[in-house]
Amino acid sequence: MRAGRVFAYGAAAGLLGDLLLGDPRRGHPVAVFGRAAGAVEQLLWRDHRGRGALHTAVCAGGAVALGAVAARAVRPCPAASVALTGAATWAVVGGTSLAREASAIGRALEAGDVAGARARLPHLCGRDPQALDADGIARAVVESVAENTSDAVVGALVWGAVAGVPGLLGFRAVNTLDAMVGHKSPRYRRYGWASARLDDLAGWPGARLTAVLATAAGGDPRGAVRAWRADAGRHPSPNAGPVEASFAGALGVRLGGTLSYGGRVEHRPVLNRSGRAVRVADIDRAVRLSRRVSWLALGVCAGARIVGARLRKGRTA
Repeated sequence: MRAGRVFAYGAAAGLLGDLLLGDPRRGHPVAVFGRAAGAVEQLLWRDHRGRGALHTAVCAGGAVALGAVAARAVRPCPAASVALTGAATWAVVGGTSLAREASAIGRALEAGDVAGARARLPHLCGRDPQALDADGIARAVVESVAENTSDAVVGALVWGAVAGVPGLLGFRAVNTLDAMVGHKSPRYRRYGWASARLDDLAGWPGARLTAVLATAAGGDPRGAVRAWRADAGRHPSPNAGPVEASFAGALGVRLGGTLSYGGRVEHRPVLNRSGRAVRVADIDRAVRLSRRVSWLALGVCAGARIVGARLRKGRTA
């Protein structure tokens, strides 16, 4: 079986497994990686960029190497290769857990349980929930659904299409490291610099594909394109900007504005200023758009992998 089909079948199986099973409550491979990365940090930490770069190289490089060794070991058996790709895809994507958390917060808000929604919000994003009312929580959820569609699903599929199992594991490792040490706290401002920059690079293609697919799959393609072109570059994140702006335009809502993270207030630009304020019902709309984008991304990435494999075979024939 050709490598393109191995990825297509395996990625489809992995995404279906995520849809049916979600993330395990215990022993998730990403959590195991996080504990290992934390142990490496304890050994290497200094307030120095070089030490942080070494931490990134050891952890991300180790994940890529593990994926390469495993893929090489099963290469003679197509069924085993598909199974490994499916298991790796299931391990690194998180679309179902994202949708479940977002929907649970939406249900709490619909029931008038703002306190319950605040209690669940940290499971989804790092906002300070006590600083948000119901509409503010809904806006935070929609923004998180948009950004994590890229980080938790599309970006992984892109790198899986590029590099197979090593690409899947490497992308998730880089994204996890950024979540652990990439933020601008006093401890990680220098140590996490390499992880944050590598995450920006790794997330670049997935973010643009997410924005394109949100534009195509949303209810207002022209609005999505307009918001993307006008506002994406004003966002402080080079990857969250296109994704959140395209989701805002596609859904016809305004995103961005004043945010609070652990007592630190940020004033971000408004995305899709001509849209209306986010309402609780928009959470379900964002979740549905995220699911459409995820399955479209599977089709695009699997197709690209198959075409790429055929082109390489044609050149060597």
